[in-house]
Amino acid sequence: MDKIKLATVWLGGCSGCHMSFLDLDEWLIDLAAQVDVVYSPIADIKEYPEGVDVVLVEGAIANEEHLELIHKIRKRTKTIISFGDCAVTGNVTAMRNPTGNADVSLQLAYIEGADVNQQIPHSPGIVPPLIDKVVPVHYIVPVDIYLPGCPPSAPRIRAALEPLLKGELPVMEGREMIKFG
Repeated sequence: MDKIKLATVWLGGCSGCHMSFLDLDEWLIDLAAQVDVVYSPIADIKEYPEGVDVVLVEGAIANEEHLELIHKIRKRTKTIISFGDCAVTGNVTAMRNPTGNADVSLQLAYIEGADVNQQIPHSPGIVPPLIDKVVPVHYIVPVDIYLPGCPPSAPRIRAALEPLLKGELPVMEGREMIKFG
């Protein structure tokens, strides 16, 4: 039997969801026996591959690189899981939205909020161009499963992944599976 191709992605967020994923502790060993991790910030693979079965997408869409990557992910992945509150709602990452557009946010962060070296970085590759409004993943591409939480707990992550390993859909009902925050 072929192993499930699993990916994890970190977009606009704090990496707390990935930290919670690592809190799966010993179950990660069982998981590793059943999946091939084909893309992840943990594995530092540079190109998102074709034929991914399941991806956990942490974070909201906040810049041009995120937009490009999420379209590639949708095209190359069977099951997308919005992983955590930022991916599901925008959450903390979207707190810049009320300031106006991306230029206002950059002005606040790099000019008004800086004590020294007040300048907005413009060199390519330093700061990816921001989009004007941070949005959750499903605003850009269809999402198959929503896994809220800030971050989702390790038991909740496991409860979402275990059925997928058996070719089944997880039951995303009840406070333990759909609680935000």
